[in-house]
Amino acid sequence: MEWIAALALGYVIGSVPFGLILTRMFGAGDLRTIGSGNIGATNVLRTGRKGLAAATLLLDLAKGLVAVLAARALFGEALTEQAAIGAFAGHCFPVWLAFRGGKGVATTAGICLGLAWPIGAVYAGVWVAMLAVTRISSLAGMSATIAAPLAAWGLGYPGHVKALAAIALAVLVLHRANMSRLLKGD
Repeated sequence: MEWIAALALGYVIGSVPFGLILTRMFGAGDLRTIGSGNIGATNVLRTGRKGLAAATLLLDLAKGLVAVLAARALFGEALTEQAAIGAFAGHCFPVWLAFRGGKGVATTAGICLGLAWPIGAVYAGVWVAMLAVTRISSLAGMSATIAAPLAAWGLGYPGHVKALAAIALAVLVLHRANMSRLLKGD
Protein backbone atom coordinates (compact mmCIF):
# COMPACT_ATOMS: atom_id res chain seq x y z
CA MET A 1 0.00 0.00 0.00
CA GLU A 2 2.89 2.40 0.63
CA TRP A 3 3.83 2.36 -3.05
CA ILE A 4 0.33 3.61 -3.90
CA ALA A 5 0.69 6.37 -1.30
CA ALA A 6 4.08 7.37 -2.76
CA LEU A 7 2.64 7.41 -6.28
CA ALA A 8 -0.37 9.47 -5.13
CA LEU A 9 1.84 11.89 -3.19
CA GLY A 10 3.96 12.45 -6.28
CA TYR A 11 0.88 12.89 -8.46
CA VAL A 12 -0.69 15.51 -6.19
CA ILE A 13 2.55 17.50 -5.95
CA GLY A 14 3.22 17.18 -9.68
CA SER A 15 -0.27 18.20 -10.70
CA VAL A 16 -0.03 21.79 -9.43
CA PRO A 17 -0.20 23.81 -12.71
CA PHE A 18 2.28 26.57 -11.88
CA GLY A 19 2.44 27.89 -15.45
CA LEU A 20 -1.31 28.36 -15.57
CA ILE A 21 -1.45 29.85 -12.07
CA LEU A 22 1.36 32.34 -12.74
CA THR A 23 0.06 33.50 -16.12
CA ARG A 24 -3.39 34.09 -14.67
CA MET A 25 -2.05 35.82 -11.54
CA PHE A 26 0.05 38.21 -13.59
CA GLY A 27 -2.46 38.96 -16.34
CA ALA A 28 -0.89 36.98 -19.19
CA GLY A 29 -4.14 35.18 -19.99
CA ASP A 30 -5.14 31.54 -20.03
CA LEU A 31 -2.01 29.62 -20.96
CA ARG A 32 -4.07 26.82 -22.49
CA THR A 33 -5.17 29.18 -25.29
CA ILE A 34 -1.63 30.33 -26.15
CA GLY A 35 0.91 28.57 -28.39
CA SER A 36 0.89 24.81 -27.83
CA GLY A 37 -1.70 25.06 -25.05
CA ASN A 38 0.65 23.28 -22.64
CA ILE A 39 1.17 24.52 -19.08
CA GLY A 40 4.97 24.31 -19.07
CA ALA A 41 7.70 26.95 -19.10
CA THR A 42 8.29 26.84 -22.86
CA ASN A 43 4.69 27.81 -23.52
CA VAL A 44 4.78 30.46 -20.80
CA LEU A 45 7.74 31.95 -22.67
CA ARG A 46 5.44 32.37 -25.68
CA THR A 47 3.49 34.94 -23.66
CA GLY A 48 6.57 37.16 -23.85
CA ARG A 49 6.96 37.13 -20.08
CA LYS A 50 10.50 35.79 -19.50
CA GLY A 51 10.24 36.21 -15.72
CA LEU A 52 7.07 34.13 -15.59
CA ALA A 53 8.68 31.49 -17.80
CA ALA A 54 11.73 31.32 -15.50
CA ALA A 55 9.50 31.09 -12.42
CA THR A 56 7.46 28.32 -14.07
CA LEU A 57 10.64 26.43 -14.94
CA LEU A 58 11.89 26.62 -11.36
CA LEU A 59 8.55 25.73 -9.80
CA ASP A 60 7.98 22.81 -12.20
CA LEU A 61 11.49 21.58 -11.40
CA ALA A 62 10.72 21.97 -7.70
CA LYS A 63 7.63 19.74 -8.07
CA GLY A 64 9.76 16.80 -9.15
CA LEU A 65 12.39 17.45 -6.50
CA VAL A 66 9.90 17.90 -3.65
CA ALA A 67 7.93 14.78 -4.61
CA VAL A 68 11.06 12.60 -4.52
CA LEU A 69 12.41 14.14 -1.31
CA ALA A 70 9.03 13.87 0.43
CA ALA A 71 8.70 10.21 -0.55
CA ARG A 72 12.23 9.51 0.69
CA ALA A 73 11.42 11.17 4.02
CA LEU A 74 8.06 9.43 4.44
CA PHE A 75 8.63 6.02 2.87
CA GLY A 76 12.37 5.54 2.40
CA GLU A 77 14.58 5.25 -0.65
CA ALA A 78 12.74 2.25 -2.09
CA LEU A 79 9.65 4.28 -3.02
CA THR A 80 11.28 7.36 -4.53
CA GLU A 81 10.74 6.05 -8.06
CA GLN A 82 6.99 5.73 -7.47
CA ALA A 83 6.85 9.35 -6.34
CA ALA A 84 8.92 10.34 -9.37
CA ILE A 85 6.53 8.61 -11.76
CA GLY A 86 3.59 10.16 -9.91
CA ALA A 87 5.04 13.69 -10.12
CA PHE A 88 5.74 13.29 -13.82
CA ALA A 89 2.24 11.93 -14.49
CA GLY A 90 0.69 14.68 -12.38
CA HIS A 91 2.45 17.39 -14.36
CA CYS A 92 1.65 15.88 -17.76
CA PHE A 93 -1.86 14.67 -16.95
CA PRO A 94 -3.32 16.78 -14.12
CA VAL A 95 -6.83 15.73 -13.18
CA TRP A 96 -7.71 19.40 -12.48
CA LEU A 97 -7.10 20.33 -16.14
CA ALA A 98 -8.87 17.42 -17.85
CA PHE A 99 -5.53 15.58 -18.04
CA ARG A 100 -3.92 18.23 -20.31
CA GLY A 101 -0.69 19.42 -18.79
CA GLY A 102 2.90 19.97 -19.82
CA LYS A 103 5.49 17.73 -21.41
CA GLY A 104 7.46 17.06 -18.23
CA VAL A 105 10.96 18.30 -19.06
CA ALA A 106 11.42 20.66 -16.09
CA THR A 107 9.66 18.29 -13.69
CA THR A 108 11.98 15.51 -14.83
CA ALA A 109 14.97 17.73 -14.08
CA GLY A 110 13.77 18.00 -10.48
CA ILE A 111 13.11 14.28 -10.34
CA CYS A 112 16.66 13.55 -11.48
CA LEU A 113 18.07 15.97 -8.93
CA GLY A 114 16.01 14.37 -6.16
CA LEU A 115 16.89 10.80 -7.08
CA ALA A 116 20.64 11.51 -7.18
CA TRP A 117 22.26 14.91 -7.75
CA PRO A 118 24.88 13.51 -10.20
CA ILE A 119 22.04 12.34 -12.47
CA GLY A 120 20.50 15.80 -12.16
CA ALA A 121 23.85 17.39 -13.07
CA VAL A 122 24.12 15.28 -16.23
CA TYR A 123 20.51 16.10 -17.11
CA ALA A 124 21.14 19.83 -16.70
CA GLY A 125 24.44 19.66 -18.57
CA VAL A 126 22.92 17.88 -21.57
CA TRP A 127 19.93 20.22 -21.62
CA VAL A 128 22.08 23.37 -21.49
CA ALA A 129 24.58 22.05 -24.06
CA MET A 130 21.90 20.99 -26.54
CA LEU A 131 20.04 24.27 -26.15
CA ALA A 132 23.25 26.24 -26.67
CA VAL A 133 24.12 24.27 -29.82
CA THR A 134 20.69 23.87 -31.42
CA ARG A 135 18.58 26.67 -29.87
CA ILE A 136 15.68 24.18 -29.92
CA SER A 137 14.06 23.72 -26.51
CA SER A 138 12.24 20.49 -27.36
CA LEU A 139 15.41 18.85 -28.70
CA ALA A 140 17.32 19.89 -25.59
CA GLY A 141 14.60 18.47 -23.34
CA MET A 142 14.32 15.19 -25.20
CA SER A 143 18.11 14.77 -25.21
CA ALA A 144 18.34 15.41 -21.47
CA THR A 145 15.60 12.89 -20.67
CA ILE A 146 17.30 10.26 -22.82
CA ALA A 147 20.59 10.98 -21.04
CA ALA A 148 19.05 10.53 -17.57
CA PRO A 149 18.67 6.71 -17.49
CA LEU A 150 22.06 6.34 -19.19
CA ALA A 151 23.59 8.57 -16.53
CA ALA A 152 21.87 6.59 -13.78
CA TRP A 153 23.36 3.38 -15.14
CA GLY A 154 26.80 4.80 -15.79
CA LEU A 155 27.08 6.65 -12.49
CA GLY A 156 26.12 3.65 -10.36
CA TYR A 157 22.42 4.22 -9.71
CA PRO A 158 20.93 1.18 -11.46
CA GLY A 159 17.83 1.24 -9.23
CA HIS A 160 16.71 4.46 -10.93
CA VAL A 161 17.18 3.31 -14.53
CA LYS A 162 13.72 1.79 -15.08
CA ALA A 163 11.77 4.79 -13.79
CA LEU A 164 13.93 7.26 -15.72
CA ALA A 165 13.69 5.16 -18.89
CA ALA A 166 9.89 5.08 -18.57
CA ILE A 167 9.83 8.85 -18.10
CA ALA A 168 12.15 9.34 -21.10
CA LEU A 169 9.88 7.21 -23.27
CA ALA A 170 6.85 9.23 -22.13
CA VAL A 171 8.64 12.52 -22.85
CA LEU A 172 9.42 11.31 -26.38
CA VAL A 173 5.79 10.32 -26.93
CA LEU A 174 4.62 13.71 -25.62
CA HIS A 175 7.05 15.41 -28.02
CA ARG A 176 6.00 13.41 -31.10
CA ALA A 177 4.62 16.51 -32.86
CA ASN A 178 7.88 18.33 -32.16
CA MET A 179 9.86 15.40 -33.55
CA SER A 180 7.74 15.38 -36.68
CA ARG A 181 8.39 19.10 -37.23
CA LEU A 182 12.12 18.65 -36.60
CA LEU A 183 12.33 15.77 -39.08
CA LYS A 184 10.53 17.89 -41.70
CA GLY A 185 12.95 20.75 -41.07
CA ASP A 186 10.29 23.10 -39.69
